[in-house]
Amino acid sequence: MSWLERLRDGLSKTRKQINDTAGFLGQDVRDVVTNRLETIEDLEYALIAADVGRAATEEILDDVRRAEGKNLQDALMAALTLQLEPNARRAEFRKLGFAPDARRTTVDPSGHVIMVIGVNGVGKTTTIAKLGQYYMTRGKSVMFAAGDTFRAAAGAQLGEWGTRLGVPVVQGQDGGDPAAVAFDAATARASRGTDLLFVDTAGRLHTKHNLMEELKKVRRVIDKADPGEPTEVWLVLDAVTGQNGLQQAKKFHESTPLTGVVVTKLDGTSKGGILVPIVRELGVPIKFIGVGEQAGDLQPFDSQEFVRALFDVDIPKS
Repeated sequence: MSWLERLRDGLSKTRKQINDTAGFLGQDVRDVVTNRLETIEDLEYALIAADVGRAATEEILDDVRRAEGKNLQDALMAALTLQLEPNARRAEFRKLGFAPDARRTTVDPSGHVIMVIGVNGVGKTTTIAKLGQYYMTRGKSVMFAAGDTFRAAAGAQLGEWGTRLGVPVVQGQDGGDPAAVAFDAATARASRGTDLLFVDTAGRLHTKHNLMEELKKVRRVIDKADPGEPTEVWLVLDAVTGQNGLQQAKKFHESTPLTGVVVTKLDGTSKGGILVPIVRELGVPIKFIGVGEQAGDLQPFDSQEFVRALFDVDIPKS
């Protein structure tokens, strides 16, 4: 099964959430706006139920109302794609009718060290392994830092992944100082000239001040060991958590500014619309999305591809 097929299957619950509530997407926008006001109300409910969020839903409906000459599905797809575009210039091009190339490309980190953060249970360690494999297949050298020293199995889990993938893993003692592990790993990366270092961090409640302060410490010591790093801080977010996940992202962003989000478990939720408020309210791009357990089930995010898969529409071949 291809990635696009897996993505379509993964988004089937979200698609059903929208279609069951709004089974009218083939209608002309003008007919809907002029003659079927209840249809717009149904669409509003469908989007909110999919966790798109009220503010984004209002903007989407405004765009849909102005999209004369299109059927409702095409107008909705265009509006959703626009909401998922964090780059203001690209968003403006979309508004003018110019669609950027929808083909997926490699997500190139801006530097060498990527801190990976998130709450307990979102799959950070497994995601790091998938990211490592993704970049290795593209010719990058990779290291892991087992900075989750509080969960006894975390270091062993990452170490096992490292052995399986042939990736060096910098370990610390269980219950030890995660900042020390991060410092040693960043020092080793710089001395070896490794392309990418992924730093695993302990899962933490976003509401715990002392744990959030520890993230800041980890970031500071990485900069001491490898000046200018980390250039990337990626939050792993479980799509099933919906709006609660968005609140998590906001708290993490306030404490340790994010440069990207990796959304996992899109295949297990009807709340796939949560990607919209993540981009809209945080102004942070979605880097990767995941729809399964296999390494190939985590792929770079593309807004147009995502929306087309959501509505089960083929991407035009260029």
